[in-house]
Amino acid sequence: MSATFKDHFSRHATVYRDARPGYPQALYRWLVRQVPAAAPTRAWDCATGNGQVAEVLRSHIDAVIATDASAAQIANAPMDTRVEYRAAPAESSGLDAGSVHLITVAQALHWFDQPRFYAEAMRVLNARGVLAIWTYQQVTVSRAVDAIVGRLYGETLDAYWPPERVHVEQGYRAILPDWQRLAVPQFETACDWTVAALAAYLRSWSATQRFIRANGVDPVAACYDELAKAFGEGRRRVRWPLVVHVFRRPGPG
Repeated sequence: MSATFKDHFSRHATVYRDARPGYPQALYRWLVRQVPAAAPTRAWDCATGNGQVAEVLRSHIDAVIATDASAAQIANAPMDTRVEYRAAPAESSGLDAGSVHLITVAQALHWFDQPRFYAEAMRVLNARGVLAIWTYQQVTVSRAVDAIVGRLYGETLDAYWPPERVHVEQGYRAILPDWQRLAVPQFETACDWTVAALAAYLRSWSATQRFIRANGVDPVAACYDELAKAFGEGRRRVRWPLVVHVFRRPGPG
């Protein structure tokens, strides 16, 4: 395991697996169209977490290798035999040089040693290969629900977020590689959730788990009644705007 790896999720890997939203099929279809023509195609899903990206990629790419520095996260992946899972840090994948056509990094770049990761991405990507990095922004449901979630995020949990969180808030602008950028359409991820599903997602935040360990109190439970009243009964559309950055590998292969 990398000495730089900051493990914020292994303790609640099952919660993370069950509560996090997926990403739109339109994003995967668009990404695959950017990959250089090859047979077979091969992708590396870096910091795969519970494998949600890797499992979908396998429907579009011939071979998928999924790595995560957290063995607990890997243990909670579905273990689809069509995906090769490995415990490995982002900065030292163990993959052969020039062996992949696409690298995906979903909601994880802020945890990496970015210069070392970009060097590793340059090493393992094939000529003209593609690096795709994305993160979602703050969840949105309605003005009333968003206000409650905003207070939880920015007031109750403010002191419990790790410093790397600022990069997510900034859409990763300060930590991107100096590679050729591709123009990317606008994407969002969305789910039809109950208030209980939204609460489970809020509990999956690393800051929520850190607050619980420090105080012995669940901050989501403390605001649940107010959240439920604002949310209403049944299911509602829950949205996360996506910030997607896609790059072409520079230089000769």
